[in-house]
Amino acid sequence: MVTSSTTAHSATPATAKAAAEGPTADSPRRVTVLGSTGSIGCNTIDLIDRNRDAYDVVALTANGNVDALAEQALRLRPEVAVVADEDKYAALKERLAGSGIEAAAGCAAVTEAAARDADWVMSAIVGAAGLEPTLAAIRRGCVVGLANKETLVCAGALVMAEVEQHGATLLPVDSEHSAIFQVFDFDQAERVSRIVLTASGGPFREWERAAMETVTPAQAVAHPNWSMGAKISVDSATMMNKGLELIEAAHLFPVPEDRIEILVHPQSVIHSMVEYVDASMLAQLGTPDMRTPIAYALAWPARMSAPSPRLDLAAVAQLTFQAPDTERFPALRLARAALQSGGAVPTLLNAANEVAVARFLAGEIGFLDIARSVETVLERAGPMPLATLDDVAAADAEARRLAATVTPRARAAAE
Repeated sequence: MVTSSTTAHSATPATAKAAAEGPTADSPRRVTVLGSTGSIGCNTIDLIDRNRDAYDVVALTANGNVDALAEQALRLRPEVAVVADEDKYAALKERLAGSGIEAAAGCAAVTEAAARDADWVMSAIVGAAGLEPTLAAIRRGCVVGLANKETLVCAGALVMAEVEQHGATLLPVDSEHSAIFQVFDFDQAERVSRIVLTASGGPFREWERAAMETVTPAQAVAHPNWSMGAKISVDSATMMNKGLELIEAAHLFPVPEDRIEILVHPQSVIHSMVEYVDASMLAQLGTPDMRTPIAYALAWPARMSAPSPRLDLAAVAQLTFQAPDTERFPALRLARAALQSGGAVPTLLNAANEVAVARFLAGEIGFLDIARSVETVLERAGPMPLATLDDVAAADAEARRLAATVTPRARAAAE
């Protein structure tokens, strides 16, 4: 289940009508943005800026970008602004002095901000660091716009159990999962025959594997279609991002893993598809602009105007597709195997990938070494339990310890 039973579906006619109309100046929605200075966060802020009367901002959080956070806070006037890096607290407090906006710092303060009284929380913190704050929002039973796929990759079963227990609602913000959500008939889930996640293929879609040995960080972050942060851009280039989305989709939608497929679609116009037993295939189309799925989640169950460029299919002229190549992009194979193995393996996969991407961006390892590092960590870590959040933390820490010391270039000779 993506949503709990506590949604507009069970509302009275009057409240259902109000919900369908979405937030307004007469009935503004109280929102918190976790990771407000990142790519997703900034796009969320842009939409709120364009509809200022319909939203009251409760809290904004950032990792370490004090200047951007302070500028957002002084403009949107939240109750609190939080920087995760405790060393940046003094700078943030100084920037907000005299504004009446509370300043706070540290991971615990980020989680506390997520637990404040908001109707809707955007979870856009990159990586496993987003797990605890996202859970804090879920435990309040509010609506969570989920852009942090690592939350479900690391602890999918545990998180979805919390969603059910607390009556929360998860609205996927990844363009692919948002697309599926918009055309998935949850009342007839048994009539879905398969889900198709589309992938752009990234900047190296047509490169020979040998040529990818020399890929630089600058080349890897230059995505041909989407404007994203460095980490997710590298994940897109290795196609690990699509592997993580596969795991996320398995938790969000009641469809078995073997009926979730990946299809390379270079134009990034069809964002994903759902096929039904009668051979009908429903797809959500749009230009590659993250403000479209963010707007859908921000105004749900209504729709709001978004500044995204309108889709001109005549100008696009053709839509092409091809099967993914798991030999050139082994991250896809590793992610599916992790999903099939279950337990702590997806947690290990995610943590090892985060470390490997950081090492690549720092120039410590090569581009192809990212997937090699992840595979090495999975081989060395062995089976680990995953019954509690402490188990998640233990698996995450072990994978990071191993990934920090892997020297994967030695594996290349064997390929």
